Amino acid sequence: MAYVHGKDTVITVATKDISAYCKTSSYEGSADVHETTGYGKAAKTKAGGLLDGKFTCGGTYDNTALTGPRNALKPLLGTTVAVVRKPEGTGTGKPQDSFQAVVAKYVETSPVDDMVTWSAEFEISDVITTSTQP
Repeated sequence: MAYVHGKDTVITVATKDISAYCKTSSYEGSADVHETTGYGKAAKTKAGGLLDGKFTCGGTYDNTALTGPRNALKPLLGTTVAVVRKPEGTGTGKPQDSFQAVVAKYVETSPVDDMVTWSAEFEISDVITTSTQP
């Protein structure tokens, strides 16, 4: 088994590469589960339903770059954008996930004793396309 270091992750939102401003990112996939139990059963039966997902990312605030998180993400709040996540970085044969997502939340946090940070939450819309980079 080969381990993969998170430092190589690449994230683009609406074609803007925000990777340099990210310290963390997370994809969470889920599915509806429907109970289908009928009379006479000794245990519940279930069936899968619609897929769903969330994507979050965050890092250290940067006010100097036009493509920094505030300028790249805050204006997109409430809109549906294209997101590409490359968990192993860019390169031939490496995986990537592409999806449309609503920018649901953008947060800036200003602690008195540390750097300003930011985070964003995305609600995935429709299916995720997982592919291998050419």
